[in-house]
Amino acid sequence: MTELRSNKNKKKKSWKKRILWIFLIILAVVIGYAIYLFSTVFGAAQESHQELERPEGKSELREETVTIGDDPISILLIGVEDYETDGKNGRADTQIVVTLNPDTNQMSMTTVPRDTRMEFTEEEAQQYAGTHKINAAYTYGSIYNYNDSETNGGNMLTVKKVEELLNIPIDEYVTVNFDGFSKIVDALGGVTVDIKEPFWEKNFYTNDRINFEEGVSKLDGEEALAFVRMRKREVNAIYSREERQQQFIQAAIDQAISTGTLFKVDELSSILGENISTSLSPNEIYQLQRFYSSMSSSDINKYEIEGSNQRINGTYYFVPTDEGLSTVTRQLREELGIDTSPDTNSTTTQEETTLN
Repeated sequence: MTELRSNKNKKKKSWKKRILWIFLIILAVVIGYAIYLFSTVFGAAQESHQELERPEGKSELREETVTIGDDPISILLIGVEDYETDGKNGRADTQIVVTLNPDTNQMSMTTVPRDTRMEFTEEEAQQYAGTHKINAAYTYGSIYNYNDSETNGGNMLTVKKVEELLNIPIDEYVTVNFDGFSKIVDALGGVTVDIKEPFWEKNFYTNDRINFEEGVSKLDGEEALAFVRMRKREVNAIYSREERQQQFIQAAIDQAISTGTLFKVDELSSILGENISTSLSPNEIYQLQRFYSSMSSSDINKYEIEGSNQRINGTYYFVPTDEGLSTVTRQLREELGIDTSPDTNSTTTQEETTLN
């Protein structure tokens, strides 16, 4: 009997050891994978990081520096067309101002129309100083190395002109090219959107027609790029490019939160390093994910700049109204917790708004 009890005890100890070893192996794998994730993402984020070279590390429209997760911040999303220039001196196809407020857990999106009419100084555009569309800021900034930056002039001048237009500080930026956008959507496993109006657009990569039918549809990378880029079809008048871009970003946020993108780190990291530049440091990217990963599309406010499309001296521009600019400025300053009194809520009046 004693021998039998001894054998049972040995078996129990043996199983305990096996369970302990299995647990330790799993723990080692998890820790190793976590280290791998950190090193991979950190390396890719470092490769993409291009700081905004500004005095005291902040916008001139800020009295004090802001901290992600602690303070309301603004981020300029820049979509760049650079396929015709081999990745150099492209132009900003999309500019969206995003605000994030940790106190209210609110997010806002404001699209800056790419054709917005603005004045460029000689410092900004050199011999081409004068009236241009705001999306030219990326081009001139890149070509002429704005602020003596050989690699980041386009982003810096784009940020400056958006600040000038809206009279708000832009704290950070994220720039992505077409390939990056398409690959991110595919890495998410596609993004599901509720298409409000049917239309078609050419596939950027194959030139084939992509038909978008009314209703819920899951878009892959190439389809998503066509969805957010279309602006020349008649339906754009009632289902605008700006509305579709904001709708898509909302859907992408929900998709990113709901899917296991963590396990696609290799794919996402390669996209980050090759196709995206940002002033956000790896730590700031982590803080963004930490504080805002639970945010849903219901927490997003969408603002629109009122104005009209006008042909001036043979060129089509979007000309904001003074009232439209003031309204958006006030809304965004409220989102950012900045003084909205009349003397701080004025935007630069542009002479071209009086032209016909």
